[in-house]
Amino acid sequence: MSGDFPTTEQWLIEGSDARIALNPVTGKNKYGCAPQPNKKIAAFGSATASTISETAFLAADQLRNRLVHLLTLDSAEAIYADEMHRVGKELIEVCELSHLHELDIIFAASGTDCHSIAAQLAIASQAQTVRMLMVDETETGSGVPNALAGERVAIPLRLVDGTPRAIADIDADFEQQVAAAVAAEQRVLLTMVDVSKTGLIAPSVACAVSLSQRFPEVLEVLVDACQFRIAPSTLAAYLVHGFMVAMTGSKFMGGPSFSGALMIPAVLAKKYRTRALSQGFLTFSNQAEWLVNWSEARQLSNAANFGLLLRWQAALKEMREFHSVSNTVARHFLFAIAEAVTQRLVNDPHLELLAVPTLQREPFVDDLSWDNVQTIFPFVLRHAEKTFFSRDETLQVYRILQNEGVQLAQPVDCGEREGVAVSALRLCVSSRLVVEAMQGNGKNEQAVIQRALEALNQVVRVAQKP
Repeated sequence: MSGDFPTTEQWLIEGSDARIALNPVTGKNKYGCAPQPNKKIAAFGSATASTISETAFLAADQLRNRLVHLLTLDSAEAIYADEMHRVGKELIEVCELSHLHELDIIFAASGTDCHSIAAQLAIASQAQTVRMLMVDETETGSGVPNALAGERVAIPLRLVDGTPRAIADIDADFEQQVAAAVAAEQRVLLTMVDVSKTGLIAPSVACAVSLSQRFPEVLEVLVDACQFRIAPSTLAAYLVHGFMVAMTGSKFMGGPSFSGALMIPAVLAKKYRTRALSQGFLTFSNQAEWLVNWSEARQLSNAANFGLLLRWQAALKEMREFHSVSNTVARHFLFAIAEAVTQRLVNDPHLELLAVPTLQREPFVDDLSWDNVQTIFPFVLRHAEKTFFSRDETLQVYRILQNEGVQLAQPVDCGEREGVAVSALRLCVSSRLVVEAMQGNGKNEQAVIQRALEALNQVVRVAQKP
């Protein structure tokens, strides 16, 4: 009977957009990831995507086999609804959010879809124009600007040469835009990124909190936590403050790409439940993915997206394993690998570390949390004669590294250096690497760190080939 159903690999690449489709020649998706595990890959590209781990694949495979049995007993739609409800409950549990009552979750195929859902909820049934404030496209998902319908204003986070702007200046830009929107009798959806493609938080948490308290009737906050490099205490703090949070089970958590979720705290959910849904929701939402009693959601498709279900099953497995590591132990390892990688980047004349300010989430997050440690390390390349690699040259290095089994995150445009438009490669630490390093009471820690350093060695070797 199981032969009549898609394989686990087939289901893992279904139920999203073209980015998840496999190249018929390489057997990998746009991000260089296959739907089956590959232990030979040096996986340091989690800011973009990761190849599924053996542990996560097994979890997805076990669910697939259970689905094959269940589908002989009930309809796909009913089974999907039950399973997505279970996944929602397990996500709340693993994120330690059980104390937050009436927390709504809407699942989506991607972080971009989460942004689109949040924007349409903010706009729905509102007579006022909504001004969408966000960081510039280079620091967030490529599809996010288009997902945020309405009047969009993007705030730059880095200067022309890629240097981070002062957070006070960034905050001032956001504050100015909010004031202008209020003066124009507009509503505001402010998207705060934690963290961006190059590891930044913007605007500051203090700024977002202050603005939400000053303009509670016209301003709503969406935290772009799609990298999901935040601890449960940070996530809970955002929700308690009435912020929506968009996340993915991929990126830091290392699950397969295209597993998004939008968390909506009770204070916003009560308002949103009375708003009519636009036709736009019909293109990427199914009823079972709205784990809330919203009558408007009944107009959505009743289809089953088992690909999304299996991807979230894999992501939940990664989350459980990571959260089994204590905060103290995770923080210790993250500091160790951050120090080693930073020193390697600083001391190599062929590599130049792109500055990332210390992560700050004042006034409400514990400074001793693991998520205050840098886990994304962006860097630009230099030729032997010290000139900078162009964006095309950097992209070529990235593609060669992929073919050689070294996964870094996709290059990110970061301004100009000496008249050359440059982009940064990114070496990223994932939750899977933390779990692996801590196996055997931390005996693998140095091996994981050494693998990261060897990945950078390979970058230099590829970049310096004639």
